[in-house]
Amino acid sequence: MSDPKELQNDEREALISIYEGDSAFKQVNSGTYQYKYGEEGNKSFLLEICWTEKYPEELPTFNLETFYNRNLSRNAKDSIVSILREEAEQWLGCGMTYTLFECLKDKLDDLLTDENCNAGEGQQGVIGTANATLEEDPVADSDSDGDDDESGDARGNRKESKREQMTKAQKRKQWDRVDSKGNRQRGWNWVDIVKHLSQTGGKPE
Repeated sequence: MSDPKELQNDEREALISIYEGDSAFKQVNSGTYQYKYGEEGNKSFLLEICWTEKYPEELPTFNLETFYNRNLSRNAKDSIVSILREEAEQWLGCGMTYTLFECLKDKLDDLLTDENCNAGEGQQGVIGTANATLEEDPVADSDSDGDDDESGDARGNRKESKREQMTKAQKRKQWDRVDSKGNRQRGWNWVDIVKHLSQTGGKPE
């Protein structure tokens, strides 16, 4: 039995050589490789294959839970993993990453359908509808208006109470208007009377 590390080194060199210049291929690290299928946009997905310590004596792991695949449906992801596992079982003990990447290319028409590639958009639509319903809820609006009325009344009451409370300066001014016996001086309210008559126009003749 060959050493897994030696087999991995040989396969790594082969992969780099085969996919040199292929923008769809990416080596993330010494044991993780990605390949992008389809065209940029909704009808596309990214497959990530990760080698375990004992690979290729055991199956690698397949990762489709990347942000790039946000619009890929769960059914499509399950189908891809099922295809990869079935293919990988036939190549245990041998370098299989290239074979696994290539085996999906013949099945892209079946995998990249409108139904499989619009899962994220449908979810966003549902979320948007829910938010719109909440914003247009008349009951919520009426409740908020009631709260505003109540708060307005409370503010009005507080203002009235503030008006009734005289400041020290106002009290001192009021005290200056009385004599030593506590009586108000003659004519203290004439200004108010004149002001009142000017506003009402006085008595008709």
